[in-house]
Amino acid sequence: MLYLATPSGPEVRAVMSTGLLGCMTTPAQGNRIPDGCQWAADNGKFGKGWPGAEAWFSWLTRQVERYGGPERCLWAVAPDVPFDPVGTLAESRPWLPRIRELGIPAAFAAQDGCENGLLPWEGFDVLFLAGSTEWKIGPVAERLAREATRRGKDVHMGRVNSRQRLRTAEWFGCASADGTYLAFGPEKNLGRLCGWLGEMGHQPSLFGGAP
Repeated sequence: MLYLATPSGPEVRAVMSTGLLGCMTTPAQGNRIPDGCQWAADNGKFGKGWPGAEAWFSWLTRQVERYGGPERCLWAVAPDVPFDPVGTLAESRPWLPRIRELGIPAAFAAQDGCENGLLPWEGFDVLFLAGSTEWKIGPVAERLAREATRRGKDVHMGRVNSRQRLRTAEWFGCASADGTYLAFGPEKNLGRLCGWLGEMGHQPSLFGGAP
C-alpha cells in the first residue's frame, strides 16, 4: 500500500523520490512535487483550499502538464460535498469524465450514505473513502471497498494518521492511503511511518476502529 503525504521537509521529499511514499497535493498547498514521485490530487473541498470548480480544473490541468503528463498521476478526486452523499453525486458527476479526458484516473469521494444507490460505479476509477471516521472504518465502507476491488477499481482511504488506521486500510484492500501524519514532526514521524508500512503484508491485519 502506498502512503501519500505532503512533502514536509527534505527527508520526506527524498523518501518520496525513491517511490516509498507518494505525494498528495491540493490547489492551496503550493508545494513542488518531488522528482520521480507518484502523486495524487485532492480537490481541497475538505478544509479551506477550494478555489471553485473551474479554477480547480485549471490547476489540475497545469499540474498534469507540469509533472510529466498523466503517467505519474495516480488519480484526482472529483469535487465533492463533504458528508453529503446526494450533494457529492451531483457535484462530482460532471467532472468525472473531464478528469478522465486528462488521461488520469478519476476518484469519487464516498460519503456516509452513498451506499444507498449514490455511487456512479461506471463513472469513476478509484473509490476514495471519505465521510465521517465512524463510517469510513466501519462495515459498510469495508463492503464497498471489497465491491470496488471486485469491479477492478482501486480503493483509497483518507485521513489515515495512525498505525491502527493504516492496518484497517490494508484490511479493506486499499491500494493507497493519505494523512497529515508527516506534516507535524516529520523528523520524528517519518521513521515511525516507514516502520508501519514495512509491517504491511508481514503481520495479520486486525479490523478495528481505534484511531
